[in-house]
Amino acid sequence: METKQVTSFVLRFQLADIEMDSGRKYWRVKVTHVQEEKEAVFDSVESAMEFIKEIVGES
Repeated sequence: METKQVTSFVLRFQLADIEMDSGRKYWRVKVTHVQEEKEAVFDSVESAMEFIKEIVGES
C-alpha cells in the first residue's frame, strides 16, 4: 500500500502598507504549518513560499 503524506498550511495576508505614488501594496504574510503548529511571518509572498518549500522538502 502506498503511503500518502498530507501537509497543510494556513496563509494569512495583511496589508502592511501602500506606496502613495505608485499604489504598490506591501503585504505581511503569516504562514502556519498545521501539523507542527509552526508559524512564521514574512514580508513577501516569495519568502513565504520558500518557507513552505523547505517544509515539504522541495527546496
